[in-house]
Amino acid sequence: MAQIRSTDTTREVLGELGGRLRTYRLQQNVTQAQLAETAGVGLATLKRTEAGENTRLETIVKILRALGRLEALDGFLPPPLVSPIRLAEARERGRKRARPSRG
Repeated sequence: MAQIRSTDTTREVLGELGGRLRTYRLQQNVTQAQLAETAGVGLATLKRTEAGENTRLETIVKILRALGRLEALDGFLPPPLVSPIRLAEARERGRKRARPSRG
């Protein structure tokens, strides 16, 4: 498996993700039909996802859940860090809405 880099095309990233999902499925000795049923997606959808074709995020979440790998999404997009000062300010007054950016 190759590492995903910011210079990769979208097609390359999707191909790598599909390949990784396939590898996890095979490591668990599960057929595509079994995984599709467990995940609640169509067999053709699973095949397209593993082939690296464009797919919905919902489909990826369902497949990861069925493979027992949903926690991997925390590495994909970890919660944003908040500075301790901002955290203290937010606790004091509570955030009501977003402010438009300046400039």
